[in-house]
Amino acid sequence: MVYLTRKEHFNAAHKLTNPAWSEEKNKAVFGKCANANWHGHNYEIWVTVKGKPDPDTGFVVNAHQLSKLIKSEITDKVDHKNLNVDVDFMQGLLPSTENFVIEIWKILEAKVTGCELHCIKLAETDKIFVEYYGE
Repeated sequence: MVYLTRKEHFNAAHKLTNPAWSEEKNKAVFGKCANANWHGHNYEIWVTVKGKPDPDTGFVVNAHQLSKLIKSEITDKVDHKNLNVDVDFMQGLLPSTENFVIEIWKILEAKVTGCELHCIKLAETDKIFVEYYGE
């Protein structure tokens, strides 16, 4: 099995707040991330697929085509957007990095062909990232 990873970048804003909680509790749990005026991140996303190389191309997947898929299905829809307000697939969800990566997985898993989606790593900052394996 060969694993191929494509990295992309986008910027997005969000606010972490649970509407069932008081402002004080939201600030206690989410800190600066509960800022009423939102805040933004320079996200990095790594999409890893796995499979056997095609005998004619030597590719598990055409990396350029994988990049186009990630851009059309994810980054074009979230780049310079507010995850709470502007992104259809995040509506009704708390836009934590954990929830965000699960929703990205659901979209890409249905679109990846010729190989299998293995992992998505989503970095919110240089110090915080999540990895999701579709579990």
